Amino acid sequence: MMDFTNDEMNLMCIYSGGGDRSRLIAKLKDMRAYLETDEKELLDLTESTLLKLGRMTDDEFEALELIPDFDF
Repeated sequence: MMDFTNDEMNLMCIYSGGGDRSRLIAKLKDMRAYLETDEKELLDLTESTLLKLGRMTDDEFEALELIPDFDF
């Protein structure tokens, strides 16, 4: 199982919409295309999330509990 950070999990929660792994990957890649050069932190977060999603299986993704954990 991939070891996602809290920020990566939250990003996946925002973009998953209850979809499957391939749909989430497509949404993150689409979002990444709209990032500006000054959004490096979000770009890095998106890249690390995509890398981990690409390394896991659909079954591993289905086992994730995508529940947002926003600390305010």
